[in-house]
Amino acid sequence: MSALGASLLSAAAGEKDRPAAERTLLRTAARRLREADAETLSAVSTDAALAAAFADRPRASLGSVTDWLTLTVERKRAGVGSWYEFFPRSEGAVRRRDGTVRSGTFRTAIKRIPGVAGMGFDVLYLVPVHPIGQTNRKGRNNTLVTEPGDPGSPYAIGSPDGGHDALHPELGTEKDFRALLRAAQKHGLEVALDLALQASPDHPWVSEHPEWFTTLPDGTIAFAENPPKKYQDIYPLNFDNDPAGIYAEMLRIVMHWVGLGVKIFRVDNPHTKPLQFWEWLIAQVRSAEPDVVFLAEAFTRPAVMRALAAVGFQQSYSYFTWRNTKAELEEFLTSVSHETSDYMRPNLFVNTHDILTEYLQFGGRAAYRIRACIAATAAPVWGVYAGYELIENVARPGSEENIDNEKYEFKFRDWEGAEERGESLAPLLRRLNEIRRSHPALTQLRNIAFHWSDDDSVLVYSKHLDGAFTGTGRSDTVIVVANLDPHSVRETTVHLDTRIWGIQPGDGFEVEDLITGSIWTWSDHNYVRLDAFAEPVHILRVKERS
Repeated sequence: MSALGASLLSAAAGEKDRPAAERTLLRTAARRLREADAETLSAVSTDAALAAAFADRPRASLGSVTDWLTLTVERKRAGVGSWYEFFPRSEGAVRRRDGTVRSGTFRTAIKRIPGVAGMGFDVLYLVPVHPIGQTNRKGRNNTLVTEPGDPGSPYAIGSPDGGHDALHPELGTEKDFRALLRAAQKHGLEVALDLALQASPDHPWVSEHPEWFTTLPDGTIAFAENPPKKYQDIYPLNFDNDPAGIYAEMLRIVMHWVGLGVKIFRVDNPHTKPLQFWEWLIAQVRSAEPDVVFLAEAFTRPAVMRALAAVGFQQSYSYFTWRNTKAELEEFLTSVSHETSDYMRPNLFVNTHDILTEYLQFGGRAAYRIRACIAATAAPVWGVYAGYELIENVARPGSEENIDNEKYEFKFRDWEGAEERGESLAPLLRRLNEIRRSHPALTQLRNIAFHWSDDDSVLVYSKHLDGAFTGTGRSDTVIVVANLDPHSVRETTVHLDTRIWGIQPGDGFEVEDLITGSIWTWSDHNYVRLDAFAEPVHILRVKERS
């Protein structure tokens, strides 16, 4: 063994990129090893200076050189943020005496911005703000019959007033849109715009570029379908006939809005377009504007969702909305935090304008509290759709979406009154976003660790960040204990692996409930009582020992 060690040291001493003094040290050590007595072997093997030399510059043999790789460093909002979705046309809308509605505008929507900012959100996401087609316009609750004044779905983009680069005239002008952007920025919010690459039958593209659509044998253009849903008011794009023309037009549209100040896009149904298109488009946009962020709204097969993330989408909708049991949540959160975290960032939306799950429909206020607490703490990015704070949980019969869906009509909400009456969850959402800002452990995706409880309805996980990475020098640990049953009180024992945050099993430590302010002394085994009708979730800060 001494001969092998001497050979290794001699080879290292021959490396010309090492300092001269270090090479001398290595040659001397190699010569001493050849003496082969036990005392010398021990002295060389425990030499601190020798160990430091190898720690700084390890001996590399049989090395190979790879091609240069590109490292992309993205801004914080690409991976951390709280989203709030709303329809500008509903904010400030007025019902006339004849029953029709005067649309809200960008200017009236500005009045809602302080309320959204006051809840601590970072991103204000607007559904499409473009002209809406008249042909096959959908009426209330997705009917095929419209009444006078029905605004139609904002996803049926395009009319004689313009297409994807135009603003709906009832919402206002480009000047008004810029005023909305400035107001949002003033309140610490960044505006995200919905990018829905599809057209109403009245879109200028239909007459100018009929080759961009699929023509059926009877000469009609195929409308969009996502069984069992049908979208008679929307024509999907066909990328096969003129890919170069479509690619160029889509890039022009995105850069138009980037030029107006939009740097975040929520992309509608990206899985219905070619992957190579998204890879090309995102690369083109980011080569000119590196700060642009794309969120993929793709509720489809896992392989396709992951592929979209791999080709460049910084964030992705996920199956979170349909994962409600303890087993489902542990499996889902383990997957997104460990299996796909190298390239896919989940945005845990608790609901959308199209999704109202059975859990929310029948779980009442407790269900809304539980889902918000988990979404806000389990991943660095989460979001809500307007009305969540008002517990809007009545579904259209036979569907998984709200009755009187805002996608097809105006909504009138009493935000301030609901909060004054204690009916709104705005205070909880505000507190959750405050907690997120105060705890760097919650800005990380990969650091989630699951613990145990004796009750299958009680979920337990922690997020820990060592002091070397918090920016404060002090470690940060948050423990979440959630009663997943919105209809009961649960009493159980939770079992923690406290070694994760440096506390030996059996040792006591203090925790503070960040929702209620209560302080308890915990150890690795703890009794908990979670009342779904009062406080169904503990969000606990582990207090560092002085």
